Amino acid sequence: MWRLVPPKLGRLSRSLKLAALGSLLVLMVLHSPSLLASWQRNELADRRFLQLNKCPACFGTSWCRRFLNGQVVFEAWGRLRLLDFLNVKNVYFAQYGEPREGGRRRVVLKRLGSQRELAQLDQSICKRATGRPRCDLLQAMPRTEFARLNGDVRLLTPEAVEGWSDLVHCPSQRLLDRLVRRYAETKDSGSFLLRNLKDSERMQLLLTLAFNPEPLVLQVGAGFRLGVSCREGRTGNGSREKRPRPRRSPCLDPARRGGGRGKKAAQGDPGRSAGSRRATRLRSFPSDEGWPFAKYLGACGRMVAVNYVGEELWSYFNAPWEKRVDLAWQLMEIAEQLTNNDFEFALYLLDVSFDNFAVGPRDGKVIIVDAENVLVADKRLIRQNKPENWDVWYESKFDDCDKEACLSFSKEILCARATVDHNYYAVCQNLLSRHATWRGTSGGLLHDPPSEIAKDGRLEALLDECANPKKRYGRFQAAKELREYLAQLSNNVR
Repeated sequence: MWRLVPPKLGRLSRSLKLAALGSLLVLMVLHSPSLLASWQRNELADRRFLQLNKCPACFGTSWCRRFLNGQVVFEAWGRLRLLDFLNVKNVYFAQYGEPREGGRRRVVLKRLGSQRELAQLDQSICKRATGRPRCDLLQAMPRTEFARLNGDVRLLTPEAVEGWSDLVHCPSQRLLDRLVRRYAETKDSGSFLLRNLKDSERMQLLLTLAFNPEPLVLQVGAGFRLGVSCREGRTGNGSREKRPRPRRSPCLDPARRGGGRGKKAAQGDPGRSAGSRRATRLRSFPSDEGWPFAKYLGACGRMVAVNYVGEELWSYFNAPWEKRVDLAWQLMEIAEQLTNNDFEFALYLLDVSFDNFAVGPRDGKVIIVDAENVLVADKRLIRQNKPENWDVWYESKFDDCDKEACLSFSKEILCARATVDHNYYAVCQNLLSRHATWRGTSGGLLHDPPSEIAKDGRLEALLDECANPKKRYGRFQAAKELREYLAQLSNNVR
């Protein structure tokens, strides 16, 4: 009598891999003509591939000349459209070069959303304009809320866009003026007056703000200089006025993009530490700029180009100890820099994981490469308006959830407190401490320290207090001491 014996797991795994490879080969043979064509053709010079035909329901046109002139080309496997089903995030690697420069550099291309999210965007625009799920976007956009702010509107005001995305969950007039002034998708940038933008530019700006504001975060950040005291004059009106209830985004529901679970706030406050002065080392924009974001290059249609930074932070998870110590110190300095700076804007990272940071191969600097979920709170406005408990220090609550890279926060509290420890909490819990989990691993970036450091116990104690404080306001002090201790370790291992 025959008996059916289940194959071993290793054999089953190999069989599945071979089956998947065979299926892929069959698909490649069936699509060989189109496969060869896609390999030979530079689709980044194709207006339809760039979805330039959907403008002004797009992200901009400042880089269209470079794309359409063939100066941007996909790298290797990025040319194969057959593999797009594996690229859920719609992120591509490409080479860009100016003819007069004679060389090429690596860039990252993003569609700022999945195919499903982009399709939902189109349907949302059409339904608002025509009541139908499909339409001519060129004709529909002027009939949506994106065109409501026409040339007669002088300023982009908080009442118009509040709540559309994390970037403008609680916007101040000062932030919006900076956003318009730094908007890179117009030839006449430099003015905070919305009426100075063309109709198409205004619609592109507002659509980007509602769908995925990452390009705007990078552009706004490009204007900041670290360590320089800059005081901007107040513009517009009503900085002390009570705001109406936040509007729902006219694009897609912002809640789908990773809001936090609300937690009751605790009281607590740190104040700025001397360690923030060392953040001048983190100049991750060009040499005259100081914020740790990837450099925004431009857009064409629904394709955005940013500077390639380097390998993601995850690839350094098992790097030598001295390298991981330096990276951990930089991450804590980034948390400090985004929280306390001379501009009095607090930039809170609501999505913190190993994939959202990258490391420069030459200078070893840590850069934020995914800035979609960044909430900006204007501390100057908070101090002026003095909302309830505005001067009570806010201590984030540790969340030992069963998922990777989860955080607990209240956006309303982040917007209403002058002193918040959220960025320290996010970096310690999701990246550095033993509570950090990612891709099936645990232990955080500082796992397995040398025996003398493990025996001393100070590093583990500071990491635990930073992630899950046992003392009231313990995270504030722990974060300060952790930055200093990591700086000491980093100097000792050099």
